[in-house]
Amino acid sequence: MTNQAKKWLKFRVVTVLIFFAVLFVALVSRAFQLQILSGEALKAKAEKQHTRILEFQSERGHIFDRNGEVLAASLIVDSVYADPSRIKNRKKVSAKLSSILGIKKRKINKNILKHKRFCWIARKISPEQSRRIKSLNVDGVYLIKEPKRFYTNKGSAGHLLGFVGMDSDGLGGLELKYNRYLKGATGKVSWGKDARGHRFYMESGTANEVDGSCNLILTIDSRIQHIVELQLREATERAGAKGGIAIVMNPGTGEILAMANEPGFNPTVFTRYSGEMRKNKAVTDCFDPGSIFKPFVAAAALEEGVIEDGDEFNCENGAYLVGNKIIHDAQGEKYERLTVREILKYSSNIGSVKVAEKLGKEKFYQYVRKFGFGSRTGINLPGEASGILRKPQYWTDVDFATMSFGQGISVTAIQMITAMSTIANQGVLMKPYVVRGLVDKDGRVIEEFTPTVVEKVISPLTAQRVTSFLTDVVGDEGGTGKNARIVNVSVAGKTGTSQKFDFNAGRYSSDKVRASFIGFFPAENPQIIILVVLDEPETKRWGGQAAAPVFRNISEQILRRFSRSIGEREFVAENINIEMKNVSAPEVIIGHTEMDESTMPDFTGMTMRDVLRIAGEMDMNLRLAGSGWVVSQKPAPGSPISGQLHCSVLLSPGD
Repeated sequence: MTNQAKKWLKFRVVTVLIFFAVLFVALVSRAFQLQILSGEALKAKAEKQHTRILEFQSERGHIFDRNGEVLAASLIVDSVYADPSRIKNRKKVSAKLSSILGIKKRKINKNILKHKRFCWIARKISPEQSRRIKSLNVDGVYLIKEPKRFYTNKGSAGHLLGFVGMDSDGLGGLELKYNRYLKGATGKVSWGKDARGHRFYMESGTANEVDGSCNLILTIDSRIQHIVELQLREATERAGAKGGIAIVMNPGTGEILAMANEPGFNPTVFTRYSGEMRKNKAVTDCFDPGSIFKPFVAAAALEEGVIEDGDEFNCENGAYLVGNKIIHDAQGEKYERLTVREILKYSSNIGSVKVAEKLGKEKFYQYVRKFGFGSRTGINLPGEASGILRKPQYWTDVDFATMSFGQGISVTAIQMITAMSTIANQGVLMKPYVVRGLVDKDGRVIEEFTPTVVEKVISPLTAQRVTSFLTDVVGDEGGTGKNARIVNVSVAGKTGTSQKFDFNAGRYSSDKVRASFIGFFPAENPQIIILVVLDEPETKRWGGQAAAPVFRNISEQILRRFSRSIGEREFVAENINIEMKNVSAPEVIIGHTEMDESTMPDFTGMTMRDVLRIAGEMDMNLRLAGSGWVVSQKPAPGSPISGQLHCSVLLSPGD
């Protein structure tokens, strides 16, 4: 071999070696990039391609009243979903699912055809539907556990509690306000797929717990709430009213014991109601208060010392010219001279104007603001309105005059009862609240709410003097509030009838009114204050005729419920006040019962609350349907227990 041939061979060998060396370096570099630099990203991408994850919400926290009664609870039920790629005969499967779920076959089939790997068929179905779906044993149709929100007593206090959407998010009321506390941990179901998309494993689990899943303890007393709702419903029907509002409050603490709107609604089936019907109008809607506003004018004038108890005011025989408007007294009454006590007793518009004129615009405005009008009370409910109160520089003389008897100023129901509670509470304004505390699943108090003083508005002496005037409104035969009397219990209160503003006509309507009454008892040591407002009553349109009897009926039932013997100057309200420590844990609230854990308990005749308690103590997977009392269960009582506990319970309200 010549030297030239040898050189050429050597060159080729070196070239090949260099080529393979470069190739090796390139492969190593690529491997380094794939395995080290981009490893996690590619792994995540692969998992995304081969794994499907379905997230769902676990059980929300319960809502209890002040005595531990369950107002809202989440129960674990089944939802149906499908993997269309696994369904062989889609039309046949759609027909079977349609007959069980009550959903149109066309809708189910269209849903299955639209999706490749996953689609919901039905959410939160009944235990009977779940059993029938399981019996089909169709490949590609699966069940998954989800929480469904139930509200006891057919949705009592629905406007206050609010409601929960399909994905367990609070959409109104306390459910919305405290959603981040009530909402439980996120759960998930995941499955893997091979290269052809076939599922090769499936597993379920629950994500790590997040902040939330707490129980809510309210100031509401469900017994009082039931009384208020029943009386308000009957009153609106009797008066042919468009609607109504009623609030019961402890004036010394600011605790709301009941809050009702009529018409009511059941949040368990909230989609059946319009957005307007779901509003909590006690905090969201404003109205002209009418004559129930007059006590605040008298209180301000007395506090400032511009009037005295015995001062008489010329009431102009029922007609008083202010600017270009003649002010009249209601129902055509004609009074010559009245004291402050008599102005409130007979509800004289002209007398109230004369008292306000003594006080002056600036002082009038200052005290109205101090009583809380024109600003939110800060109650822990969403959507609270601030009302409408213009500044005095924008008032005409007529505006000032009409505001003195509650026309031309807009307030909310919660503002009104909070302001009147100031008079009942020796002149001290308290912040209203409906939540006593938040408790985690282990019974630890996360947050506790206690009575909060906002401001000292008037002196105790002034408050006592105005209270004395208001007892005459109810107690004297000539008082406008005589229909609110309670036997052997002294009541202080005020009637009101306000014209509604007609926006189409641009003036106050002569036909549409709001009838109201606000009062508290016992007058010497107030424990309960109640506001009743009826919207557009067709019969008995005056506050003393329409609203005062509702106040009386509610009050008498509260007294019978919480005390066996009510003296004239004593009020005993058993169990209204419970220390927070006594309701700190769900176990304490609900109680504890000894049971044989080797056999299935007998739920027959029990309430939902009792069933939940026992199921919780036994760590039982419970499915509830209906409301009221238990009429049947499966497995039957006394059945031996083995493995994981499951029980389906049917409740019925009975006759």
